[in-house]
Amino acid sequence: MMAAVPAIMKTTAARLSALYLVLFSLCAVLLVFYMTGLSVRMLTVQTRETITEEAQGLAAAYQRGGLPYLVRMVERRSRQPSANLYLITDPNGRVLAGNVESLAPGVLDEAGWTTRPFAYQRYGEGPGAVADGRHTAMAHVFRLPNRMIVLVGRDLGEPERFRSVVRRALVVAFGMMGLGALLIWYVVGRRALRRIDRVSEASRRIMGGDLSGRLPVSGAGDEFDRLSASLNAMLARIAELNDGLRQVSDSIAHDLKTPLTRLRNRAEAALAGQPDPAEYRAALERTIAESDQLIRTFNAILMISRVEAGHSAEAAEPVDLAAVVADVVELYEPLAEQQGVALVAEAGAVPATVEGNRELIGQALSNIVDNAIKYSAGTPAARVAVGLAQDRTATRITVTDNGPGIPEEDRARATERFVRLEASRSQPGSGLGLSLAKAVMKFHGGRLELAAAEGGGLAVAMVFSSGEGR
Repeated sequence: MMAAVPAIMKTTAARLSALYLVLFSLCAVLLVFYMTGLSVRMLTVQTRETITEEAQGLAAAYQRGGLPYLVRMVERRSRQPSANLYLITDPNGRVLAGNVESLAPGVLDEAGWTTRPFAYQRYGEGPGAVADGRHTAMAHVFRLPNRMIVLVGRDLGEPERFRSVVRRALVVAFGMMGLGALLIWYVVGRRALRRIDRVSEASRRIMGGDLSGRLPVSGAGDEFDRLSASLNAMLARIAELNDGLRQVSDSIAHDLKTPLTRLRNRAEAALAGQPDPAEYRAALERTIAESDQLIRTFNAILMISRVEAGHSAEAAEPVDLAAVVADVVELYEPLAEQQGVALVAEAGAVPATVEGNRELIGQALSNIVDNAIKYSAGTPAARVAVGLAQDRTATRITVTDNGPGIPEEDRARATERFVRLEASRSQPGSGLGLSLAKAVMKFHGGRLELAAAEGGGLAVAMVFSSGEGR
């Protein structure tokens, strides 16, 4: 338990708690001393006002009844509970009346307010009261016309007792705050330390290769949970990218082995035959064509990887989808005519603009249109239609053909890398067209949908959700 204290004190929560406690303590000390001083000053002012009223009353009594009347009034007031200090002396300082037996030297020398608190002794107290300063007071001294000296004062014990009570309360309060702060440091710091230890343990497992591990989330919704949730999302993305990399590596090793083997066998067959420039040239041309297909495959893989990594975000700009549709249809019209496929654009004048990368959107649409033309060729009345529609929630570019289509159970697999269904094995290609289109749509915050077209065939939709494009 004691070993955990130094670790707890190193946590941010404990340090912030200590800082807040110090700042609060400073503010509390300043506030208490200010309030104490203000209260004492108010009591002092009130005491002065009381003494002034008493002195004026005694002066008025002297004017009405002379010295005998004044002495009787002083004697009467001196015997009251919690009486003020009263003293009447002759010019030589001999006490005539009052409740004060002795004063500190020099108090009666000058008329007016005493410059500082003085010690005094009431009747009935021990002779050392003045010497040890048990009682202090402030007073007003004035002289009567007959040179008699009158002192009216007030004991200062009440303000001092108030100051003492406040200081004791302050000490007790600070002691309780200090104890509470230590408990808070220990409880909060230990809890934070346990959560950090769990995060560290999970991090060590993840760094050890277990990318399926996730940082713990307690459900409290605090900054630790928010940080863990963000890191978990990052880990999920890393795991997804690693899975994609592994799939690409496996697919490259599997699907590119065949064309590389063909290249080698073709070159070996050309060298093993009779030296014939025409055969050599034909073998080289076939090798170049096969190499071009490999280069296109690697370029497609590279583009998919860049799109999935978000490397094209800096090229985002408003994209007119109607213009993209028109450009792609115009580009593929000669190929469609050559294959005997009617390629039509049904976008019309639909105004649709999204924030994104025009080149990537055009490449994705080109791949989809190329596939539609490729698999529709040879179908009676082969037709490929490219449509653009927009509503309140999404904008859709739909490519519809009347080819053989894709069975519903195979549509999810058709968008994976290097996946070529049995019906397409006889067609040239790498199996990356729909995979690239799916990556482009994910980059733009949209999705790629495959569905059966009316009357047979396949309908591929590029769906841009409103407000979600980059």
